Amino acid sequence: MEKILEVHNLHVTFTTYGGTVQAVRGVDFHLNKGETLAIVGESGCGKSVTVNAVMGLIPNPPGKITGGRILFKNKDLTRLREKKMRAIRGVDISMIFQDPMTALNPTLTIGTQLKEGVKQHHRISDKEAEKRALEMLQLVGIPNPEERLKQYPHQFSGGMRQRIVIAIALICEPELLIADEPTTALDVTIQAQILELFEKIQEVTGISIILITHDLGVVAKIADRVAVMYAGKIIETGTKREVFYNPKHPYTKGLLHSVPRLDAKEKLQPIEGTPPDLFSPPRGCPFTARCPFAMEVCDKVYPKTARLSDSHVVDCWLQDVRAKKLLAATAKNK
Repeated sequence: MEKILEVHNLHVTFTTYGGTVQAVRGVDFHLNKGETLAIVGESGCGKSVTVNAVMGLIPNPPGKITGGRILFKNKDLTRLREKKMRAIRGVDISMIFQDPMTALNPTLTIGTQLKEGVKQHHRISDKEAEKRALEMLQLVGIPNPEERLKQYPHQFSGGMRQRIVIAIALICEPELLIADEPTTALDVTIQAQILELFEKIQEVTGISIILITHDLGVVAKIADRVAVMYAGKIIETGTKREVFYNPKHPYTKGLLHSVPRLDAKEKLQPIEGTPPDLFSPPRGCPFTARCPFAMEVCDKVYPKTARLSDSHVVDCWLQDVRAKKLLAATAKNK
């Protein structure tokens, strides 16, 4: 399949009074054309920082991309000046930010905010921009779009505002859409409607989507592939089926076991402990202190990436051939 985005060995740091935070530590992933990749993990693991780096939105200072490459259609975004990045941002790559309640300007009408981007990038007339804005509102399911264009954000519900934010992101017809927890502030019913909207948009436009979330229910609904992130690293990647039905990293298993299920009788199994301090991250696997299967090598050396299939890879010593033999021998001796 054709790759539209490739991220290689990405490092992002933030300099603070307390020291340097290593927020993203050697992240690798790719996105195929027309697919949805979900990046999942608990709060603070580096999901939003990673996609902000793709968008060129890391504030410098205090943040800085200290290594790696971000290839969008074979063009390295980390080498572009701000002027050239601005020409890509919103046109080729768009982003939906976390909170629809604060993403819109309360002093401007919806029509003004919708038309602003397309007029800026495509240099079209106000009439043409308004026609495009009406088409976008219809695509995202806003009723009576002619009247709605004249209204202000406070006149819309949370779900409607999220639809408008999606319309703004899509109005310039980007090839890549990044959605950073787009359903977090919404109730369950509206969440389902927004996810169905993403599926409809992808079917109509063929757009590629990166979905940032900690909600595995959202992942199960619309993702094609899943990348599990922990402490600034992607520790497991695979298709949705591989990650949900055959997880290999103990952290991935912990995430799945901590999700409530209607058919489960046993209690939820929380992941004990806390994530490591990224001011001084561990040398080995960052999950070692919380892992029930941790070995001596886990604390000292970061595991090599094990390829389980063409699409399924994991960073865990438990998948190393030598470690498997050692565990088998230990079990036999017992």
